[in-house]
Amino acid sequence: MITHPVGSRLVRCPGCGSSCLYSTENPYRPFCSVRCKNNDFGAWASESFSVDAEAGLPDVDADLEPAAARTKPD
Repeated sequence: MITHPVGSRLVRCPGCGSSCLYSTENPYRPFCSVRCKNNDFGAWASESFSVDAEAGLPDVDADLEPAAARTKPD
């Protein structure tokens, strides 16, 4: 029988899907290895992970400008 430290559990690696130990003993948690951790970081750094914005939403920054700055003098 395999014993794990108290408070740890087996989780699925978000990189490759293999089972890995989620505890302080695994320095790469929640990943299984440095390879999976670096692959995930590389995808994040190259902006492969993104959420599309809905078209037609008002620009929040425009609401923060004073009214005088939004009108153009003639």
